[in-house]
Amino acid sequence: MSKSHPIETPATALHAGWMGVALGEARRALETGDVPIGAVVLGPDGGLLGVGRNEREAHGDPTAHAEMVAIREAAQRLGGWRLEGCTLVVTLEPCTMCAGAVLLARLPKVVFGAWDEKAGAAGSVFDVLRERRLNHWVEVFPGVRQNECAALLRDFFATHR
Repeated sequence: MSKSHPIETPATALHAGWMGVALGEARRALETGDVPIGAVVLGPDGGLLGVGRNEREAHGDPTAHAEMVAIREAAQRLGGWRLEGCTLVVTLEPCTMCAGAVLLARLPKVVFGAWDEKAGAAGSVFDVLRERRLNHWVEVFPGVRQNECAALLRDFFATHR
């Protein structure tokens, strides 16, 4: 974590467990040649509402980020777009598109693994999730199983560059 990152809330063991599920989804993205990023949405009761992995290559859809896929599935399962009381767990810091979707869905918590120093919007490049000029703010739990999440991405890009 760089010195420029704002103060965060400590993650819990429960977050680490759910990150394991997100990592499993990230590995599944490799099957279609997608960047290995995975996400899950947990309901207010802690139950699994949505899972997602990057599917941009699989579907030719630039918006098919892991977070977007998981958020869509959770909203469909709940029967509405408001994901109040839910938590997004994702292997990489959300980009601006995904951070915007988090805000629009009214997700109050985001847990992520690796920082994205090139495009992150939860404290590294931007801090969209905690922008005080917006009408919704998110509690952020960064760096959960960070080494595993970062290694998966490093290994992927080492073979694609």
